Amino acid sequence: MEITEVIFAKGHENVLSTNKTTLEITKETRLTKKGNCILAVSANKGMADLTSEFKEALRKNSARLTVTIETGNIIEIVKASGNPQLILTHPTDVVIRKSGYICDRTLAIQADKAAVDVSRELVEKLTNPKQEARITLTVNV
Repeated sequence: MEITEVIFAKGHENVLSTNKTTLEITKETRLTKKGNCILAVSANKGMADLTSEFKEALRKNSARLTVTIETGNIIEIVKASGNPQLILTHPTDVVIRKSGYICDRTLAIQADKAAVDVSRELVEKLTNPKQEARITLTVNV
């Protein structure tokens, strides 16, 4: 079974994407340089906006998540795992983690990439506040 959610977000002049353990997309419009895990802002969905069907699938032991981040002609793919303990309720943030840490902001764990691992070409594009990003979340169980 495969279920997909699509999030649209924008770049921001303070996108650094240097965090070594997490990658985040947020509905927030402001971003300080302390938010070094944030890749895109002004998202049209936070964790609470994802469908119950998608969340249910992501909470299965066998769940594997593919995150496809697209800006123009640049595509970045991140692979991660779901978990039965996922809370998936945060109103604004969607966080992918390399670790196994889970909180209400956690979308997936054991990811193969964090913010620092994303191509610098993609990051450079996302420092432009006018740049749009399409983030496709596909869970397979």
